[in-house]
Amino acid sequence: MDKLVTYRRFIRQILTECAQPSPFADDTETQFIFDTERDHYQLTDIGWDRGRRVFGVLLHIDVKDGKIWLQYNGTEEHIAERLVEMGVPAHDIVLGFHSEFKRQFSKYAVK
Repeated sequence: MDKLVTYRRFIRQILTECAQPSPFADDTETQFIFDTERDHYQLTDIGWDRGRRVFGVLLHIDVKDGKIWLQYNGTEEHIAERLVEMGVPAHDIVLGFHSEFKRQFSKYAVK
């Protein structure tokens, strides 16, 4: 199977697994955003809670140049480790939420 297709499938699976019922009122929902043309993927909470607007990104993942970029992780899950367990090589994962300088000290790709 094509690597890109596999990575997209893994990302969808992870976002689905990370989706939890919203901790806010019934007027909020968790939304999946899958832009497969540009390879941007997000999990967000959106809606209203006691008259206040709720909007927050829980997880943002991109695929760029054949690598999975973890842009934001507001969950307690170790997404990079999960991807490795699924079979993604560490050199195909970029911790985009860290600076390039800091990334060089991880076991994952710098860019």
